[in-house]
Amino acid sequence: MEGSAIRLEGLRKSFGETAAVAGVDLEIRDGEFFSMLGPSGSGKTTVLRLIAGFETPTEGRIELAGQEVTGLAPFERDVHTVFQDYALFPHMTVEQNVAYALKVRKVPKAERLVRARKALAEVRLEGYGKRRPAQLSGGQRQRVALARALVGRPRVLLLDEPLGALDLKLREQMQVELKALQREVGITFVFVTHDQEEALTMSDRIAVFQQGRIEQVGTPAEIYERPATSFVASFVGTSNLLTGESAQRVVGAPGTYSVRPEKIRVLKESATADEPEHATATGTVAEVVYLGDSTRFLVDLDAGGRLTALQQNLETSAEDVAAYRGTRVRLQWHRRHTVQVPDAAR
Repeated sequence: MEGSAIRLEGLRKSFGETAAVAGVDLEIRDGEFFSMLGPSGSGKTTVLRLIAGFETPTEGRIELAGQEVTGLAPFERDVHTVFQDYALFPHMTVEQNVAYALKVRKVPKAERLVRARKALAEVRLEGYGKRRPAQLSGGQRQRVALARALVGRPRVLLLDEPLGALDLKLREQMQVELKALQREVGITFVFVTHDQEEALTMSDRIAVFQQGRIEQVGTPAEIYERPATSFVASFVGTSNLLTGESAQRVVGAPGTYSVRPEKIRVLKESATADEPEHATATGTVAEVVYLGDSTRFLVDLDAGGRLTALQQNLETSAEDVAAYRGTRVRLQWHRRHTVQVPDAAR
């Protein structure tokens, strides 16, 4: 990937006294799948709308492919937006919906038809062109919206929580298909979501938003394994934070530390940690949550605080794990999985 598809400098957007975007600097590379992740009200959707041109920034600069577009209207920007509700025309066929943007641009009818059919083939909807949106499933309507967005080959495709209306199984299927489609067409995708797993599954890089600011930008592995702030550690996946006296006793140093639940083994209290590369802590199992393929253990530590451990149910059943409740255990994990959270001292 070479070059910059999007560059944001000092971007701010206020609605009255409320700062929805409170100073964002960001560069999105050409051809990457980039996700903006954060809770509701964190500013991610407002940033997407600013890039699209649906909102005007209070301050700052927006560039697309090196050209400043801050004051340009949406139709003057080489971007297309896909929304959660798909916004398909119910009175048109699938083919007509996909070709509509080309018709507005006065592309000849024969060429419109060829390009619309090609776009439908890219989203695996060959043969569906004559149907109406009402005759399609939610997943198929989502594909039509994608085909309509892709038919004009925009430089950037903006996706505002497009999978939010789908059920879990279909959403997981579409995550894989969407990433494969992006890789195939090579267009820059900017994807807004509040779903951490969705962002980790599909993205080349992720920006984590909170209160109108970016907390961290990085690859899924960087965001998950090396969170830059306590917010990122707690928001992306499930994390344990050791602080204060608990950190001093378990880690052996002051500060705030993160360790992921799946890195922790649950052992009998009598088990010894004779390997210096392992950290260990004893405690009492406060709660056990059986998840089918795995079990979540909530352990109150003797050192203070609580850690969550996640274990695969390789040979255990719901009855086996329930017996752990109230028992004494020893938690053990490799010291390299204890990550100091940099923002703790700020």
